[in-house]
Amino acid sequence: MRAAMGLAGRGLGRVAPNPAVGCILVRPDLGSSSFGRIVGAGWTQPGGRPHAETEALEQAGDLAKGAHAYVTLEPCNHQGKTGPCTEALIEAGVTSVTAAVEDPDPRVSGSGLERLKAAGIAVRSGLMADEASLLNGGFFAVVKFGRPWVTMKTATTMDGAIASRNGKSQWITGPEARARGHLLRAQNDAILTGIGTVREDDPELTCRLPGMSNRSPVRIVVDPRLELDIAAKLLDTLETAPLWLLAGDAADKDRAARLSDLGANVINLPPVTGGRISPEMILSALAERGITRVLLEAGSALTASFIDSELVDEICWFRAASIMGGDGMPAIAPMAVNTPENAYKFRRVDTIDLDGDVLERYLRLGNED
Repeated sequence: MRAAMGLAGRGLGRVAPNPAVGCILVRPDLGSSSFGRIVGAGWTQPGGRPHAETEALEQAGDLAKGAHAYVTLEPCNHQGKTGPCTEALIEAGVTSVTAAVEDPDPRVSGSGLERLKAAGIAVRSGLMADEASLLNGGFFAVVKFGRPWVTMKTATTMDGAIASRNGKSQWITGPEARARGHLLRAQNDAILTGIGTVREDDPELTCRLPGMSNRSPVRIVVDPRLELDIAAKLLDTLETAPLWLLAGDAADKDRAARLSDLGANVINLPPVTGGRISPEMILSALAERGITRVLLEAGSALTASFIDSELVDEICWFRAASIMGGDGMPAIAPMAVNTPENAYKFRRVDTIDLDGDVLERYLRLGNED
């Protein structure tokens, strides 16, 4: 199952709105090892299909008969653009299926496993369920809560500064940490930032790892008044990744038309209060458009608004071994937290050394399910 998880991870950022699934087929009667021989392996392909089970079965061919399938998510049991994976497994002659976790989609939600049982296939579930649920946190969040999974990413000094007092931020962390940040971009469906950050940094927000330029996610800018500069790098790199602009009711219609003509996708959201587009409104709009995983790479104000709304599910905090002092620009704006008891709580789940810098991963307490 751990190997199947690794395969599933290859689909992150490429399969929305579908889940990223991995499948391994094992023939216990073949091979010299104690568990048998792997005869097929697959993962969900870009765009969400073919599904992992279909890929593994195609690779196995006739050797799928009598195999045990390890799948990171309950096989689908409904007719979509492709047939149900349950039927494909049954027709191939698979004799047992182990699913890491049940699919929360009401169209499946246990019926896939029941269909396999009815066909005489031995079924079990729950193996590495927590890991599988976290892997597909985005798909689960959309199904359960109607919003994408949000990962906040920031790079700071030890005392939490994202830039010096004059706004200089390049570079706080070193090359290895920055490369890991680009990998995070490739593993998400979209990058979300605010117009203030775009004005200050003029970023591309693309994945620039060697051989992975085609993995750049959708770039999304919260720009209520459509203040994006026509000469911004985001517009110069549209051939690399799409650009969505989230506009409010105060946005100029002529400017919206101009930006649309240049290739940006201008999304007009419902009337907003005081020119502010709420995190809830943002995530609802993204879920409606098939986004399941969002990387929040924003300035202190937008970041604080998501934390204050309890909509940050995961934090990837890159920390350099340096200090700027109290006049450095903070990663998170004030949130009127009056006591330690009222602070927003997270649980650290991983710490990775990156050539002197450190990446710490956190999950929001109460959100690990």
